[in-house]
Amino acid sequence: MAPHHEAEAREGSGYNSSSNGATEKEPGRKDSALDNRRASTAALLRNPLAGLTTEEILKDVDSFVEQNGLQEYHDEFRKGALLAQVSNTPQAFEHIETISEEEKVVLRREETHKWDQPFMLYFLCILCAGSAVVQGMDQTAVNGAQEFYYKTFNIEGDENANLQGLLNGAPYLCSALIGCWTNPFLNKIGGRRFTIFISCFISVVTGFWMAAANNFANLLIARFALGFAVGAKSSTTPVYSAESTPKNIRGALTMMWQMWTAFGICLGFVVSVAFEKVDFLGENTQWRWMLASTSVPPLLVMLQVYFCPESPRWYMEKGRYDKAYRSVCRLRRLPVQATRDMYYAHKLLEVERANRANHSWTEFFTVRRNRRAAQSAWFCMFMQQFCGVNVIAYYSTKMFKDSGFSQTQALLASMGGGLINWLFAIPAVYTIDTFGRRNLLLVGFPIMSACLFFTGFSFLIPNEQARMGCVVTGLYLFMAAYSPSEGPVPFTYSAEAFPLHFRDIGIWPSMVVGFGNTGAFCWYAVWNMIGFVFTYFMLPETKGLTLEELDNVFEVRNRDHAGYYTKKLPWYLKKKVFRADVDHFPPLYDFATEYNDVKEKPTAYHNEGVLRSPGADQKV
Repeated sequence: MAPHHEAEAREGSGYNSSSNGATEKEPGRKDSALDNRRASTAALLRNPLAGLTTEEILKDVDSFVEQNGLQEYHDEFRKGALLAQVSNTPQAFEHIETISEEEKVVLRREETHKWDQPFMLYFLCILCAGSAVVQGMDQTAVNGAQEFYYKTFNIEGDENANLQGLLNGAPYLCSALIGCWTNPFLNKIGGRRFTIFISCFISVVTGFWMAAANNFANLLIARFALGFAVGAKSSTTPVYSAESTPKNIRGALTMMWQMWTAFGICLGFVVSVAFEKVDFLGENTQWRWMLASTSVPPLLVMLQVYFCPESPRWYMEKGRYDKAYRSVCRLRRLPVQATRDMYYAHKLLEVERANRANHSWTEFFTVRRNRRAAQSAWFCMFMQQFCGVNVIAYYSTKMFKDSGFSQTQALLASMGGGLINWLFAIPAVYTIDTFGRRNLLLVGFPIMSACLFFTGFSFLIPNEQARMGCVVTGLYLFMAAYSPSEGPVPFTYSAEAFPLHFRDIGIWPSMVVGFGNTGAFCWYAVWNMIGFVFTYFMLPETKGLTLEELDNVFEVRNRDHAGYYTKKLPWYLKKKVFRADVDHFPPLYDFATEYNDVKEKPTAYHNEGVLRSPGADQKV
């Protein structure tokens, strides 16, 4: 970025008080050296080869090949390096003379038919989807099982609410206290496939262990041990997918983790219905089949992971470039595509290593941009756990029974909720990048809150048929609102942030005893209202922004961000509610950036009118 444009981008981190009620422009950054370093790093991460001459690139790739024992692929890496330099510019490869016509045919198809990929890539994606199914099924198979094992272990009734909550929340207690801390170690010593294999192995063992438990303590220990697998799968599998897939489909494939987790949740409800009458082992033994069924999907994933290639990025981080090359070749149609992606990833790794060497961990707390990014990511993760979806996933059968359903009807109603959760998660693959993260939350939180209030007060309806209908309607509408909003947004928003493991499953039985069904639902409804308020005043939009623009977005102080949207409230009411013809409200962020190819830079008018990206020669 040119110096004068860099200065303009920094100026865009505030907004002008002279127009339409916006407040004063934020002061410039205090640490200009840190600012320049961050801008330089952002530009390199966008394209680490931009600005280099052909001779410089070829000289660098010759050295790369020599140092990493890849001499037999020398010519392919030379072509791949030239392709990597123009990888962000459509059809730029047409002007590279060393690329053959046969290779250009495949490269053209890569741009026009992005889903035309090798079988092994889709085989790997099926593996990742299977891991997500395991994750979802582990969550909800216990929903129906608990209706039976409470009787087996004599922990029925309100007086045992704490024991019920401890048993159901045990996996997440283990994940938060132990499991999440072991995940980096497993990834470091064994890689992505090894971590997925170990987590699925634990799921298989604990599934059969839970099914065979002969007392409460045994079942509690088995469920606690399951927590070792919960965190490892959810944090490793999306990384494995992202590191192995081409960038033009990477976002969509990574987002499918949420969709297939929702399918696993639905499958957990299905097995509860399927095994409800299977009691030939004795009275109230149906739960053993329900919990044992959770061992089948991870067993299939364990068998499949052996045939998938390891993450090329992991091999490169370990300096095993020969294996990285063989791995990426299995995931691409042409060697030249493999060398392009591998060399590009190598240059990004160089930037990241240099960046890590120049940064102190204290900047996480001392730099406003980092604090605000962490604040936003943590908020999204916290609200996902506190919006009420987990208690519905775990206790929906009991909720339906409390409203008047029979046990069979309650299990079927829970299965319907799981199906809705899965079906409404499918559009999230597209809406997350079109509607925007912030807008999805601003729409989702009020609807979820209203649905929970509606469901909670429905328990007060004296007529049983009306009560049952209202409860199931409220819960179904809640799941339909959750799946495309608070379901996928935290995962996307927090992709680079530290995960927050905070679960509320263990406290629901005690809350129902203390508050009643109405009070318990209203508790989570209020949290969704809090989530809406925080989202509106404090949460920045990140859709479609470059690394440099994100620096500017997160540099804005909380009070400035809240002040801007406070003054924008009347404008929203006039435009959105009363449909008045109002003037354009000035944007909070004015981005002035320069790109080698301006056509690649999308404008941001679509971000609810808040972001504006004029050309480099325009002043706002």
